[in-house]
Amino acid sequence: MNITPIGIWGGYPNKNEATCAYLIEQDDFRCLLDCGSGVVAAVQNYTELKDIDAVIISHYHPDHVADIGVLQHAAMVGMQLKEWEVPLPIYAHDKDAQGFAALSYKGVTEGRAIQVDDTLQLGPFEVTFCETDHPAYCLAMRFTDGKSTAVFTADTAWKEELVAFSEGADLLVSESNLYEKYLGIIQGHMSGSQAGQLATQASAKQLVLTHLPQYGELSEILAQAQKNYSGDVAFAEIGKVYKL
Repeated sequence: MNITPIGIWGGYPNKNEATCAYLIEQDDFRCLLDCGSGVVAAVQNYTELKDIDAVIISHYHPDHVADIGVLQHAAMVGMQLKEWEVPLPIYAHDKDAQGFAALSYKGVTEGRAIQVDDTLQLGPFEVTFCETDHPAYCLAMRFTDGKSTAVFTADTAWKEELVAFSEGADLLVSESNLYEKYLGIIQGHMSGSQAGQLATQASAKQLVLTHLPQYGELSEILAQAQKNYSGDVAFAEIGKVYKL
């Protein structure tokens, strides 16, 4: 399993970059996890859009779905040129009826509903889900190819259920949007110390910090994660291929 960060930012993209999104690949199958602002432009550095086999969305906040519309336009152009196999499936929960309906567009993309208790077979991956603690209904995701496992917390405050959900992950991609001083003030997100705590309690083999803020000294978030987790921890690096 190869995992490439496409964007690492929360809320809105940093200049010339993209919000939090990941390309997950195995055996020539490519899944794009989230499709927020700047993602369609950025992902083309690593794959042709027509070669994306599926998209999966954690929730409907704009920094996770803002580029769905332009991806649909790309699919429509590709269909007109007979270069794409359509419809492109976009998997997401249907708790937001309007958001889910917008995933299907003119026969070129097709929204497919997922539920928190589902076990989704997505190409070579088995994907399971955990509801997070976030103002919008949101799903964390656990990908396994039968040999390796990657867990993506998506957007969430600390939630005890995520410990068991992340147990033994080869790679834990955890949101760490908050500096410690904002805990209890800004809702629906975790700090670096909490990401480290999650990795330790879940016995994760590697921790990658994502959904980062654009302000402050990011080194503080990393230092707090390192206080609570003694394993391999770093910020997600755009374009780096994490091979599991």
